[in-house]
Amino acid sequence: MLTVGDLMTRDVITLEETDDLVRVDDLLKLNHIRHLPVVRDGRLVGLVSHRDLIRALSRQMASSGAEPIAVASIMSRDVESVRPDLSVRDGIYKLLDHRFGCLPVVDRDRRLVGIVTEADFMRMAARLLDATQARGREEAEVSAH
Repeated sequence: MLTVGDLMTRDVITLEETDDLVRVDDLLKLNHIRHLPVVRDGRLVGLVSHRDLIRALSRQMASSGAEPIAVASIMSRDVESVRPDLSVRDGIYKLLDHRFGCLPVVDRDRRLVGIVTEADFMRMAARLLDATQARGREEAEVSAH
């Protein structure tokens, strides 16, 4: 059985609650990503998305002279996470059913061990389609001989 642990990114770029939004923006741009898990002592405590950043920055622009906004004030706290042994099929349905863009992957102690995103599932689907098409071409060549 293919699992989330087989697809997830293991070297996850993370934030701490005390980081500011400039760091969030820098990490998102530099790494071409849309989701940043927030950790405390390696344990998942939240998640900041590109959408959260846009929302927070628009609020900050509305109030002139505002203090920098900390990650802790914009992150989602009740983050749905999964274990690495969850099946890919169940992971896909969790994303679809809840309209998530990513699923942080944690161990039994909620230590962040990876992240799996919509893009990871799309890459897997593309590889499966390529393999299916290649098999179809091979079968067509064999039956033509």
